[in-house]
Parts: sequence; structure tokens; C-alpha cells
Amino acid sequence: MSGPDFLALLPLVLVSAMPVVVMLAIAFFRDHVLAAALTLLGLLVCFASLPFAASYAPRHITPLLIIDNYALFYMGLIFAATFAVAVLSYSYLGMLRVRREEFYVLLLLAAAGSSVLVASAHFASFFLGLETLSVSLYALVSYPSSREKAIEAGVKYLVLAAVSSAFLLFGMALVYGQLGTMEFSGIAEGAAGLRAASPAFLGAIALIVVGFGFKLAVAPFHMWTPDVYEGAPAPVSAFVATVSKGAVFALFLRYFARVDIHQMGSLVLAATVISIASMFTGNLLALLQQNVKRILAYSSIAHLGYLVVAFLASGALRVTAVSYYLVSYFIAMLGAFGVVSVLSGREGDAVDLDAYRGLSSRRPFITGVFSAMLFSLAGIPLTAGFIGKFYVIAAGAGSALWLLISMLVVNSAIGVYYYIRVIITMYSARAEGETAETALSKGAVSLGGGLLLAALTLGLVWLGVYPSPLVSLIQKTIQGLR
Repeated sequence: MSGPDFLALLPLVLVSAMPVVVMLAIAFFRDHVLAAALTLLGLLVCFASLPFAASYAPRHITPLLIIDNYALFYMGLIFAATFAVAVLSYSYLGMLRVRREEFYVLLLLAAAGSSVLVASAHFASFFLGLETLSVSLYALVSYPSSREKAIEAGVKYLVLAAVSSAFLLFGMALVYGQLGTMEFSGIAEGAAGLRAASPAFLGAIALIVVGFGFKLAVAPFHMWTPDVYEGAPAPVSAFVATVSKGAVFALFLRYFARVDIHQMGSLVLAATVISIASMFTGNLLALLQQNVKRILAYSSIAHLGYLVVAFLASGALRVTAVSYYLVSYFIAMLGAFGVVSVLSGREGDAVDLDAYRGLSSRRPFITGVFSAMLFSLAGIPLTAGFIGKFYVIAAGAGSALWLLISMLVVNSAIGVYYYIRVIITMYSARAEGETAETALSKGAVSLGGGLLLAALTLGLVWLGVYPSPLVSLIQKTIQGLR
């Protein structure tokens, strides 16, 4: 490896080294503040190294990795989201009777695996990054070992993630058998050169779609999502909803940016069915929930269905729409689960919707933040979520995906109902004689948590009012993918 190659890889090297640094530090001096400080400092250093690495991009680092502006953009998104999760986790872990320091090692490992995913150019690096991410999440989901639901969620995630990995491996093997390569560029060229797709190749694509479907939690592969989100600690649920899904979708988009997906009729049909099923499944089942984390879980299923609409579009607007939507989705989900985190107590997470009744009179700041996040998820104007949906619809309209656009509009209307229901509950007065719900933490929001929620809210509104800087940045990052 040459010197420029190493410098281009610097963000990936740093984020891979940080778990080792934190692990060695706590081996000599076990302290929660030290572990959290090293984690946050390390993530800041990783983020700061991105512009430096960009000066050496684009660059192929062996056949396994490609460091370009697209990979660096998503690495930055991963580092920022992991930083937010670490801030939320500090106060959250302070309530638990567990060894807290190892949590940050696992969190950094998951961030490293996600970073490998977005820079992958080969099935081997893709699978290595995916398994690094997944194995870390098994432990993070079940980290509060005294909670039965956390252990149950960890076991469910372990079993289903292992099954989906088996589907992916078998699909990769069939692709290699048909095309003789595992590099994404070679696969794209080989698939385009096939005059007629063989049954083995179609089977391989089907297996890989199933594997990705489990990882992204789109219907009908979504069954694990509400249980895992409910059982996992709230900051971990935020990480699963954002970083793990965003990294997988970014990889998926990188590969198909090289392929004209509309030449693969069976894949287009499958993706269309998955998109519509995800939108209706997520939104209709969210209507029936009284658990806030399960509402957000089903909401995430619907939002992945919206993303598939942009994925099926043609042209450069497809990548712009997906990237912008993911940024707005990251902010809203981190903020929503951040509110759940700061309201959670020692006995469990703040998940009962009735416990939020009258929250506006007791915690006006928290109520305002949660309302902004829910408005963005609903796609209300002046929020980043509205601009994100606008780009998705524009991308779909440019490719005449009228069926999917109509389904998106219908489901967005359905989604507004349950988002507004949560907001109305928070602003509703309690019945006479009804006391404040003890399940919600009454303590003051920590300085770090308060600043983070304020920053997320500001970013949400800023991107909804003035999206041009982010759009310009995204358009620069995707030039190499066209």
C-alpha cells in the first residue's frame, strides 16, 4: 500500500483504531467518563480527517475498497450519527446497573463496520463490514442484561441476522459461480453482458434481495423490527434505525448506480412490491400501536419503502434524492429516539404513549423537540423531511413511477395520523385527579443531551428552509457514480 493510499484510508483507519484505544484505556483505568470522552474525541478526529482524505480521492485501495467522495460523505454521516448516539448513551447508561465502558467499544466497532460497508467495492469487504456491524449490534441490543426484553430482542436479532447472512452468502456464491468475480464493477459488467439471465443468476439475485431485505427491515422481512426496537436500549434503537440501515442502503445504491436496473424486469417488479408492501405494512401497523418505540419502528419500515421509490428512479436525481432523504431521516430518528432516551428511567424506557399525556406542561422543551421530529417524519413543510419527500417524488416523477408515487402520497397521509396522534397526546391535558406518569424520568435533561437535541432540531428546520448547501454537497459527492 502506498502512502497516498494510506492517507486516503485515514478515516477508516482511525475509526477502526478507536475501539482498540478505548479498550486499552479501560483495561488500565475503568471509568465511564474516560470511555465516553475518548469515544467522542475519537469520532471528532475521524470526522476532521474526512476533508484531508478527500484530497486523495477517488482511489481504489486493493480490489476491496474504494475511497471516493461518496464513501467519505456517508462516513461523515455515520460518524456524526454515532457521535449523537454516544452523547445520548452517556446519561442513559448512567441509570443502568451495568459495566458501562464496554458499550463504547461495541459502538465504535459497529461504526467501523458501517464505514467499511459504504467503502466496499467487493463482496468480501462488504461481508466483513456487515458482520462487524451485526456482531456488535447483537451485544448492544441486549446490553442491559437485567432486562428480559433486551435479552429477547438480542436473541431475535441474532437468529434473524444470521439467517439473512446465510441468504447473502449463498447468493454471493451463486454470483461468483456465474460471473467468476466478486468485484462490484466486474459483476455489473458481467450482468450487463448476459444475454439471458440463467436460473442460477436469477436465484442469486433473489437470495441477495432477501438478505438485504432482512438487513433493511422492509416488508415482508420486517418481523424482527418492532420487537428489537422495543427491547433494545433507546440509543441503540436509534443506531439500528439510522446507521445500520443507512450504511446498507448506501452500499446497495453504489452497486446499482453502475447498472441500469430497468433492464432487470424481475428485480424492478420485486422492488416495486417490496416498496408498496413496506409503506402499507409500516403505516397501517403503526396506527394500532400504543408503544412509542414500536410506532417509530413501524414508521422506519414505511420510510424504507419511500426510499425504494427513489432507488427505482433513473438518473443522477436518484442518488441525490436517496442521500438527502437519508440525512433528513437520520436527524429525525436520532431526535425522536433521543427524546425517548432522556425521558427513560432506571426501570425501563419511556414507551407507553399514555405516559406522554400532558408532557407539554411539564417538559416544554422536550415536547417541542419531539413535535419537530414527528413533523419531519410526517413530511410537514419547513422541515427536512418535507424536502426529502419532495426529492423522492421528483425522482419518481422523472421516471414515470406513477403507481409508486400515488402509493407514497396515500401512505404519507396515513402516516400523518399517527404522528399527529402522538403530538396531540403530549399537548392534551390530563384528566382531573390523574397524576403524572412515573415511567417518565422527571430529572433534568443533561447538558450534552439538551445541546444535542437542540442542534438536531435546528438542523432539521435549517435543512427544511435552506436545503441548497446540502444538495450541492451531495451532488459533488455523487459525480463519480454517474
